[in-house]
Amino acid sequence: MSDTKYFTKEGLLKLRAEIEQLTMVERPKISQQISEARDKGDLSENAEYDAAKEAQGMLELKISKLQGLLRTGRLIDESKMDDSKAYILSTVTIKNTKNNTTMKYMLVPEEEANFKDGKLSVESPIAKGLLGKEVGDTAEITVPAGTLTFEIIDISR
Repeated sequence: MSDTKYFTKEGLLKLRAEIEQLTMVERPKISQQISEARDKGDLSENAEYDAAKEAQGMLELKISKLQGLLRTGRLIDESKMDDSKAYILSTVTIKNTKNNTTMKYMLVPEEEANFKDGKLSVESPIAKGLLGKEVGDTAEITVPAGTLTFEIIDISR
């Protein structure tokens, strides 16, 4: 199984900005907290020192994970994508055939999903059911609440 994660240009920029924020701002803050706690004396019974060291460990773990994502991440080349079918980075307008409700979602990598912004992870049940479909196709998608049927109204980039 591949560990490669795919990113949009926007997602890759956000990842780089988060790594920079953590390494350039948060890391020095925690180092300062450790230094201040160390100056307060006996480290064996210093709760501030213990808390700061634990926060440092958690921060370093997060930085390491994000840097790993950046190393293995790949930028999606939108110019080579088929616009006739629903794929990653497609904006898909669908209609629930049961209640005629229309929804519009952009299918994005898992790391960039944000339901409030209409960005649906390609790993979600609805997106999986839409992948590869064309305008006019219907998709029966099983979700925790049951099975829903959607008609694909439009696909765009």
